Amino acid sequence: MHGEYKVPGGKLVVVDFDLEDGRLRHALVSGDFFLEPDHALDRITAALNGLPAHLEARDIAARIDAQLPPGTMMLGFSAEAVGVAVRRALTDASDWRAYDWRLVHEPPQDPALHMAIDEVLTEEVGAGRRPPTLRVWEWAAPAVVIGSFQSLRNEVDAEAARRHGVTVVRRISGGGAMFIEPGNTITYSLYAPATLVQGMSFADSYAFLDDWVLGALGELGIRAWYQPLNDITSDQGKIAGAAQKRLSSGAVLHHVTMSYDIDADKMLDVLRIGREKLSDKGITSARKRVDPLRRQTGLPRSEIIDRMIGHFRGRYGLTGDRLTAAELSAVEKRVAAKFGTDAWTARVP
Repeated sequence: MHGEYKVPGGKLVVVDFDLEDGRLRHALVSGDFFLEPDHALDRITAALNGLPAHLEARDIAARIDAQLPPGTMMLGFSAEAVGVAVRRALTDASDWRAYDWRLVHEPPQDPALHMAIDEVLTEEVGAGRRPPTLRVWEWAAPAVVIGSFQSLRNEVDAEAARRHGVTVVRRISGGGAMFIEPGNTITYSLYAPATLVQGMSFADSYAFLDDWVLGALGELGIRAWYQPLNDITSDQGKIAGAAQKRLSSGAVLHHVTMSYDIDADKMLDVLRIGREKLSDKGITSARKRVDPLRRQTGLPRSEIIDRMIGHFRGRYGLTGDRLTAAELSAVEKRVAAKFGTDAWTARVP
């Protein structure tokens, strides 16, 4: 059996082994990581041999850690990364380049339509009717997008939203509220088979699915990293927030909103951001939470998007595409029945 795991921001870990009577045998660990002392690799291999195949990545990591010689230095990977590679082998996980990735980047659309597109395209990928897809959003109107489980009245000042002409919509993934103004954010979605993140914890999959973004930001001169659970940040401040939804059909939706520019005063007027929510961030003002890409790069939004798309294409391949007529019809029906209704938007009042 063969499993690979590219550590986000780190190195590739490869594990090969046989499976005999439910246990790992003849294990071989390799990769482009750094490890000292040399014989620590033998200890890692020894720890894997004979392990029950049902163990989760964290349990495999614990067995490896217990076998490592004192003072072991693991650079670019970890014991848990080895565990993830093992789990990906056991669960027949797939690789990014196993797919014909498609790009959808269409003209500005209404907020409710974006919510419906996310659900429909995730279902289409899960059903095998659409290849895995990267979609870059363009917004036709200001919006607040609240998480699936957030309270509408706790998150949004309805009167302020009306005053500023801000539409409130609810997405299918969890997480926090996003304040959107056309031209001020970069939002994208990944629609992928669940096998792409097979063998990973929910938390690990966030960083894995956005590793390409960290690479793209690096090319733009921004040293960015993942702040668990779902923030992309830099030494200048938070850049983006991610959210995920996994469907029973076997597909995963992963979407991210990045701040290009921001009207902080308007955001604070519309969103009910309290001191308690900010306290765990170690800051006192929401204005300091987000550091827009415009200031960090000095580049037009369109150029940042083009360079992000180019980085993705260089890593995994990417073919231009559009929503099909059948998908558009399904999206419009979903807006009318769900995402454009008060019943959905206020499902948690």
